[in-house]
Parts: sequence; structure tokens; C-alpha cells
Amino acid sequence: MSKKSQQQYSARLAKALAVLCVRNTFLEDLHAGVPVVSKAGDFSDVKVVTPDREIPWNEVSRISQQEMKTLMTQVVNKLYTALVSLENEEAMDLVFRRGQEYTNHWDDPEFLPTFLKPFVPPEEGSAVLPRATSKRRKS
Repeated sequence: MSKKSQQQYSARLAKALAVLCVRNTFLEDLHAGVPVVSKAGDFSDVKVVTPDREIPWNEVSRISQQEMKTLMTQVVNKLYTALVSLENEEAMDLVFRRGQEYTNHWDDPEFLPTFLKPFVPPEEGSAVLPRATSKRRKS
């Protein structure tokens, strides 16, 4: 596969996985409420009123620990299922078709060159990065 073909395939797969494995999860339930409006535009004029206090919107945790666990469990299970199925043409065709239904108007993804590299301070930017190892910790 050429580099351009690999990039196009990866872009389509990234979008499909984003919509099928992240967006189409419990995240939709979290997103499905009444939207908060801010006349200031930065939500500094919004507060949550509880029985014992008022909390500025920008300080409110908008997702509980249980909701985060539910969301992450669904995301991991869907990603795992898709990744285990990478070599199954029928499954990947379904992923791409279903993903395309939602994402054909999305922007193309951007490659993040530092995402999978360990942090290197700017002054050490030319240093050789250590290789990942598969050593297991002994118990």
C-alpha cells in the first residue's frame, strides 16, 4: 500500500472509529440534555445552584466518576472489537460504511507527530528517543 493510500485508509478508519466507538456510546446520553447558554461567551456568567451552594460553571465537574467509567468501558469494548476485526473484510466494510454515514462532512484528521513519543524537553529535542520495550515487571 502506498503512503498516500495508507494515509487515506487511516483517515477513514480514524473517523469511523471516532463515530462508532466514541460518539455512539453513553456519550450521546451525556450530550442529550438542554444546552447551557452563556451571554458572556466564556460561561463566566453561568452557575449551578445546589441545595448548599452556587458553583461557577467553569468549576463544575460535568461528568461523574460512574458516568466516566460507563463511557470508557463502552469505548474500550468497541475499540477492542474493531481492532480484533481489522483483518475481517466484512467487518471492516461495515465499519467504513457506517462510519461514512456520519463523517463524510467532518474535517480530515491531523497527524500528531508527538502523540506517541515520550516527552522531550525542547532543549533536548535532537536527542535520540528511547525505544519502547516489552519488559514485564516482576511481582
